This record gives sequence, structure tokens and C-alpha cells, in this order.
Amino acid sequence: MTLPPAFFARPAPDVARDLIGMTLLVDGVGGPVVEVEAYDPTDPASHSFNGPTPRNSAMFGPPGHAYVYKIYGIHWCLNFVCQPGSAVLIRALEPAHGVHLMQERRGGLPDRQLCSGPGKLCQALGITIAHNALPLDAAPFDLLPADRSHDIATGPRIGITKGVETPWRFVRRGSPFLSKPLR
Repeated sequence: MTLPPAFFARPAPDVARDLIGMTLLVDGVGGPVVEVEAYDPTDPASHSFNGPTPRNSAMFGPPGHAYVYKIYGIHWCLNFVCQPGSAVLIRALEPAHGVHLMQERRGGLPDRQLCSGPGKLCQALGITIAHNALPLDAAPFDLLPADRSHDIATGPRIGITKGVETPWRFVRRGSPFLSKPLR
């Protein structure tokens, strides 16, 4: 059962918290989400802060779509669009489905290092700009509800220079698959 677009038509921090523990699959490869960050148009760290651009246009499209962009000119990042100008960055997941293919894509690294960061995750799942603006409720995406509740911790986002103090990083407490420990 894939999540409907209405799930995403809410404030990004609410969606972010609810994504922890859900299983994300791209063409059958993926696992439970263990780390995310929320961004909205009032946030100086958000790509949408200065309004629509060709790069961020997917963030202003319908909820429940992918927003994919490149950082540092080399790494793709996957976001889920929420309300207009809002999105949730998928930072890490626990490899559970298609691990062999993830290892091939990531050069044979151990499971713990396959999806422990947004760029690593996209490489492991085969995410590229071709996925930008695609609906999350259709192939190649599959989002499955969590099979149980999870202990969720929150803290400041990482890898940004503006809005650093905003506690919109959500993690599954105790997961060994996080990109970095929660401060």
C-alpha cells in the first residue's frame, strides 16, 4: 500500500516525523527510513526561501512528488514535496531490500555505509534527476507504512549554514544507519 498524496499535504515537520520507520522502495530497493530533515518556505535554509526557480520548481508542485537536486555538483538528494515550497529531505535509511544491488552501486561497502547520508542513499537506490517531480504513489516509488512505532529523536539539521538551530532533523533513536549521530 503506497501513501496517498494527501499524506504529504501537511506541514513538512509533521510529515518528516511520520516518515520515520516507513519503508521507502525505488524499483524494489530500499528499506525503513531512519533520518529525515524538514524544510519550508519561511526557512532560510530551504531551497524555496527565495521563491520558485527552475531548480526548485518541483517544491512548488503538488504534494507527494519527488524533488531531486544535486549538491556539490556530484551527489543527488531526494526530497518529498509537502505543502507548497515545503519538502522533507530523506537523509538515511536502513538497507533491507535489494541490499546486493545497493552494494554493487556503492562499491561493495558494508550495509551500515550504504544509505547513511542523502548522497549515499540516492546512489544506493539509483536516484537521479530523472526522478525529479515524479509522483511518490506510483512506480518506481513505493512507500509502505511502518510496521511498528519507533522512538523518534529530534535535533538541529546538519550540513547547512542558515537556520541551523531549527530542530527539524528527525531520527530513529539508536539506529546505526544514521548519517551522523544526533547532537
